[in-house]
Amino acid sequence: MEGDSKPLLDPVCRGIYTDKGSTDSLDRGARRPFHVEHRNIVENEPSERVSAEASVLSSRVHYYSRLTASSDRLLSPPDHVIPCQEELYVYSPLGMAFKVTGGDGGAKNPSIITIFAIWNTMMGTSILSIPWGIKQAGFTLGIVLLISMGLLTLYCCLRVLKSPKSIPYIDTSDWEFPDVCKYYFGKFGQWSSLVFSMVSLIGAMVVYWVLMSNFLFNTGKFIYNYAHNVSMSDTEFGTNGSERVICPFPDTGDHKGNSGISGLYLNTNNYGNDTSDTAVFDRWWSKTNTIPFYLIILLLPLLNFRSASFFARFTFLGTISVVYLIILVTLKAIRLGFHLEFHWLESTQFYVPEFRLLFPQLTGVLTLAFFIHNCIITLMKSNKHQENNVRDLSVAYLLVGLTYLYVGVLIFSAFPSPPLSKDCIEPNFLDNFPSSDVLVFVARTCLLFQMTTVYPLLGYLVRVQMMSQVFGKHYPSFFHVFTLNIFIVGTGVCMAKYYPNIGSIIRYSGATCGLALVFVFPSLVHMISQKRRGELSWPSAIFHSLLIVLGVANVAGQFFM
Repeated sequence: MEGDSKPLLDPVCRGIYTDKGSTDSLDRGARRPFHVEHRNIVENEPSERVSAEASVLSSRVHYYSRLTASSDRLLSPPDHVIPCQEELYVYSPLGMAFKVTGGDGGAKNPSIITIFAIWNTMMGTSILSIPWGIKQAGFTLGIVLLISMGLLTLYCCLRVLKSPKSIPYIDTSDWEFPDVCKYYFGKFGQWSSLVFSMVSLIGAMVVYWVLMSNFLFNTGKFIYNYAHNVSMSDTEFGTNGSERVICPFPDTGDHKGNSGISGLYLNTNNYGNDTSDTAVFDRWWSKTNTIPFYLIILLLPLLNFRSASFFARFTFLGTISVVYLIILVTLKAIRLGFHLEFHWLESTQFYVPEFRLLFPQLTGVLTLAFFIHNCIITLMKSNKHQENNVRDLSVAYLLVGLTYLYVGVLIFSAFPSPPLSKDCIEPNFLDNFPSSDVLVFVARTCLLFQMTTVYPLLGYLVRVQMMSQVFGKHYPSFFHVFTLNIFIVGTGVCMAKYYPNIGSIIRYSGATCGLALVFVFPSLVHMISQKRRGELSWPSAIFHSLLIVLGVANVAGQFFM
């Protein structure tokens, strides 16, 4: 044939087919068109005949595919046989040849975009609990634990990222980590990874419900007080002055040492509004008794949408909210100044020791704060330079760790002690500022709107993962979806009413999901793959076994510390 007389290495494509050339578009195993008798090409342009050269290229690839099984790469088509990108077609059984116009079906992002995408994904509600966690562990030990947990979770995340590539003779280009767990551990690995992923997602949704109740309450209270000229109540313990900081629960055992709190507080001025009006407002606008139920009217219908694409447009609000929080923390620290004294093992009236036995509460929070392991493979697929994945992921973790460290250290250091004890730092550090604070009001309003848009996205992820595994469909019926959403919303309402402590919710859910997806499965997968290749050494086995022990101890510490 005339096509056979042409050289296999076309001069137009010669610059593409190098050792790396077969990976800059489609996987080699995926670039083998199924050959049928050609009819026409389907493109944006009018139909035309398939060229003889394209037919010859298809025949050559078809010939190589008949030589051996598809899983054996010894006789796979060499690079010069596989069509270059502009000549790549996917042949259908209907005789149509669809021209492939993109490599991986989506645009690739440069490293800087990938890094900030990871940073934005990890920056969640945990940032509000970092100062509380440092208080629970002690200032010095808290900083050491934050850095150590960041390094450990980064290493485990790298193990997750590299896990599909450790599986030989199988195309794992579209695999996620649950697929890897299924390969190594069967159905148990698949379902257990799904369950622990659900724990992290539903735990995040419960925290969101508690925080949205909190933010909606304080936002409504700010508007009511401003409209009726009502100032802070005498019953709120706090500092005096323009930068007011409060201790919401000064009489509890955790907030001891508050007898020295200044007795100067702002007075309540009703200006013609009698006390009964305020009492009625307080009864119908309660943080735990009414607000969690009001949110059902808004959020339950949004959870039943078939698609969450509308809410995905507002994900940029997360970046804006975090940046504003950083600015807010900086301004508060400048105005309040630093209040630090170092007492290594014993607490005083206003200060906590540098090392406390409650440190597992911080490690539980940090496990969820650094948790991105269930979606890191998907995020890194869009990186333009795959050879830089390790570097980019490490830089992203560095930025996340610095952000947590900055917020946690500044809030803890600037908390005014005396007159308030450091034990007054709340699991949501915004609760240490009164509802009349304008800057904090803006932060709460932005976070409320952002969480209102993100909450349906989390519900969509829960629905897709659970329904597709159980029923094989993302939306089996309205009844199935509505029942699932009732369970999720009911859990959030109960926690917001009876246990609105986001620090404890975060640490329990973080330690639980982290046990499997951060410590156990990545370590086991890495050791098994090394053993099958004959590369498992005693230091590696001991180190990864120690990681598993740390994950178990992290969970146990949440219940016994």
